[in-house]
Amino acid sequence: MQPTPPEHPAPRIVNIINFIRGVEPRGPVDLIEPVREQIRLGHAHSLPSTFLIQYDALTNPAFTDLLKSDLGPEDEVGAWLEVVQPQVEAAGLSWRGRFPWDWHTDVGFTIGYPPEERRKLMDVYMERFEQVFGHLPKSVGCWVIDAPTLNYLSDKYGIVAACICKDQIGTDGYNLWGGYWNQAYYPSRQNAYMPAQTDAEQLRVPIFRMLGSDPIYQYDTGLGDERQGVISLEPVYGHAGGDPAWVRWFFHTNFDAPCLAFAYTQVGQENSFGWPAMQRGLEDQYQRLADRVRAGALRVETLGQSGAWFRNTFDTTPATSVVALEDPRDGGRRSVWYETRRYRINLLWEGAAWRIRDLHLFDERYAERYLSRPVKSNSCTYDTLPILDGFNWSARGGGMAGIRAVRVGPDGSTQAIECGEPTVAETGADGLSVTIPVSTGGEIRLQLAPESVGIEVAGKAASTDWALELSWDPDKTTAIAGLDTHAIRYAHNLFEYTLRCDDAVVSAGPDGHSVLIRPHGAALSLSFE
Repeated sequence: MQPTPPEHPAPRIVNIINFIRGVEPRGPVDLIEPVREQIRLGHAHSLPSTFLIQYDALTNPAFTDLLKSDLGPEDEVGAWLEVVQPQVEAAGLSWRGRFPWDWHTDVGFTIGYPPEERRKLMDVYMERFEQVFGHLPKSVGCWVIDAPTLNYLSDKYGIVAACICKDQIGTDGYNLWGGYWNQAYYPSRQNAYMPAQTDAEQLRVPIFRMLGSDPIYQYDTGLGDERQGVISLEPVYGHAGGDPAWVRWFFHTNFDAPCLAFAYTQVGQENSFGWPAMQRGLEDQYQRLADRVRAGALRVETLGQSGAWFRNTFDTTPATSVVALEDPRDGGRRSVWYETRRYRINLLWEGAAWRIRDLHLFDERYAERYLSRPVKSNSCTYDTLPILDGFNWSARGGGMAGIRAVRVGPDGSTQAIECGEPTVAETGADGLSVTIPVSTGGEIRLQLAPESVGIEVAGKAASTDWALELSWDPDKTTAIAGLDTHAIRYAHNLFEYTLRCDDAVVSAGPDGHSVLIRPHGAALSLSFE
């Protein structure tokens, strides 16, 4: 079923971000050719591009001369902040990496260094960038950016935008989970991965999520394994960004469905993969973008321009959504993401089965792990506060964690309510309405609002004895610390927080790995104030 189109379409925005490394220790590859071809491709389609340059490439005239001579006035050069050997040594520090560029987090990222050394690394970078290009960069990017580094770049160097990796578990050792899932957010000064709630803690540098993550299938990929696979817009992946059919579906999903404040995705690829691996997919994506730009359906702009627009448009992080009601694999799956500065939620349908698959709370007081001390291993973790973690609380072949609408029997037993095709519509500037018909009559209505989720079972034939059941695989450890009459108490990474359900009664399920939330009447709400 198609989503209800919004009455006043919000901007649909694409950043073409290609970033440039100066070395590739994993094998021989031409690192200049991708940059040259990406510039050519952007000019051929009149699409402005952002090139983020790593320090080792910044010191190499083969890259910098190409950028200075071939980029157009609509293009942008910014900073890619992975740390490399010449940068570390220029800052008077000792290099600990295996190669001149090492992707391990304790050497290849700013989080591998104490905050005072991070500032030195940024000073060295900015000094060199200004020497080469005659100005400071307005935008920066990296798979992972820590709060002290981002605060410093904003306060001293005036950057206006940043970009980081999509949500993922285990991939390359970078664990980012539970964040503002797509689009962009203002981070907390204590945690670059956490949206802020107050002006006092908010850093006015929007962080955009990179790579164009599959809103249906990326979340569960790799369940039960040490790391996830990649289902994203990156053109080197033939099952996703390199597949023209998948790209058509992805663009349709992101740009033709309700998105609230704005829709966003990032197109592009780092030069480390080499031009032959990305050529086919990138050429197809640029062509499709150009077609949509000509039709007035979206705008392609630089990361710096998007950052400036965001800052001029939003005082706080807006509510946004990604609505995917068509399955690219024809498997009957549908997914709705909704996120505000207070929480994110994901709804998933698998045929007639429906559940809340993910629910994370945002609290600016939850500091990142590397705020004052460096990471000591070759992997890192950035996260928010799980109310329900459908990936980490599930097991492959076992119980799939979720919050489900259930009928409650006289003996306390529960049975999931079977549902039909959902309809999704925007409600005002910051709300999303989801209506789900129930197979036996009536409907479930969800109202996703900036500070709460309202759920109602309505209709003459609707069940009057229903509840929400939060359940998880019995072999998994959760963050649930205890239950009160109208609340669930949590503790994650020594941080305590609460989910309030004032118009419902909370109790433990009979199986030992579930919680029942039973409304006083036909409706209940989950509060995230």
